Amino acid sequence: MKKFARRITFAYISADFAGSSVAWGLFYLFRKYFIETKLYGEYFQMELGNKFWLGITLIPLFFLFIFAMAGFYSDPLRRSRLLEFGKSVVITLSAVVMLFFALILDDAVGHYSTYYRSFTALLFLEFLFTYIPRLIITSVVTGRIHRREAGFRTLIVGNGPKAARLISEIKSEKMPAGNLLTGYLSLQGDGKELLNGDITWLGTADGIVKIIEEHEIDEVILAMEENEYVMVERIVNAVCYLDVVVRAVPSMRVIISGHVEAGPIYATPLLRVSYREMPRWQYMVKALLDYSLSALALLLLSPLMAVLALLIRLSGKGPVIFRQERIGRHGKPFMIYKFRSMEDGAEADGPRLAVKGDARITPLGQFMRKHRFDEIPNFINVLRGEMSLVGPRPERLHYIQQIKQRAPSFNRVLAVKPGITCWGQVKLGYASDLDTMLERLSYDLLYLENVSLFLDLKIIFYTLGTIIKGKGL
Repeated sequence: MKKFARRITFAYISADFAGSSVAWGLFYLFRKYFIETKLYGEYFQMELGNKFWLGITLIPLFFLFIFAMAGFYSDPLRRSRLLEFGKSVVITLSAVVMLFFALILDDAVGHYSTYYRSFTALLFLEFLFTYIPRLIITSVVTGRIHRREAGFRTLIVGNGPKAARLISEIKSEKMPAGNLLTGYLSLQGDGKELLNGDITWLGTADGIVKIIEEHEIDEVILAMEENEYVMVERIVNAVCYLDVVVRAVPSMRVIISGHVEAGPIYATPLLRVSYREMPRWQYMVKALLDYSLSALALLLLSPLMAVLALLIRLSGKGPVIFRQERIGRHGKPFMIYKFRSMEDGAEADGPRLAVKGDARITPLGQFMRKHRFDEIPNFINVLRGEMSLVGPRPERLHYIQQIKQRAPSFNRVLAVKPGITCWGQVKLGYASDLDTMLERLSYDLLYLENVSLFLDLKIIFYTLGTIIKGKGL
């Protein structure tokens, strides 16, 4: 269903762009005909010049940005028409106010009442031509969900009476919330006997990650019995980094770690298990800063990069750019780019962390690592969408497997994009052993519990201090 969700998101974006373009075009004509003609007389000629075509192209992009910051394009299959109406009124009003003060307030007018007419016209047109198409799309999607033609591939964890009752409730919902039952997992052993005839038994909870990936699960519902609570934390830790929604029956809310928010009112009552997330508008600003600052950094630092590349090439054998596989968001591997700071073949005998005074580090590499210059190519990873400016540092699978044995909660850091810098990196520098990695993990988890745009900016500020002072090691 992820492909279907992406198509619906594209439909919302296309409709909003087209609607905003039509609204601004009609508003432009309204201004020319009802306001400027009266100001300049009956001989005023209305022309659709460059301003008109520029307006119907750029103004919709402004509205798309505001709508995206408000979260209009996230989770497109879980929309409430009632909430969407109220949200559309508030967000459209706010956007029109910003646009009005930025572009229209200084226009020549014959009377102050012109401002009210212009504002009302723009608000009415923008709301009408964006909300109506949005309502139509939402209604079509909601109708398909209620007819069970679309929804979320759902995995039930549990094979007791509670799970059986939940399955029965989901199947008998008068207004389905979108859960398409794919199968269930038992906590141990073969659970076919209890739930046979309802949904397919797919295995035990020990293999939950593999089953989620194989069956392209969108949502996991925890429906365990009272004496099985001890399994909850382990299961949540196992799946928290995957791109799935985790819900639970209400009676489990006391023992589930993390923030819990209530689900749909008219469907089977479930609780959504999640951790603190950055507000949508902050997330959008963070993404904008990631791409814009990374592009700017690569542009401004290009002379330094050229000099470093030349010095690395002259310093000995080996590539200028060091490429290494790291594990990113949702556990997906990617190739990280760095300036080579070690001798070529430094890990011929297997993975080894760099330590203070490491003979494998070149003299130039020592200088680069002090000032973090070796990580400048990380900005390329940011532009590729694989990393962020701020986030937990990406690790290799070799070390992740060792960390998980001592700290299963490590999976939580894989729920977000890795970063060029992080709280632990500022406090501890490069990790030289597994204990340091575990210590840095505590800062990563603290970051996730307090994530905000302000905290990101604070970490960037202190990172700049580390770079300037040369305390990167």
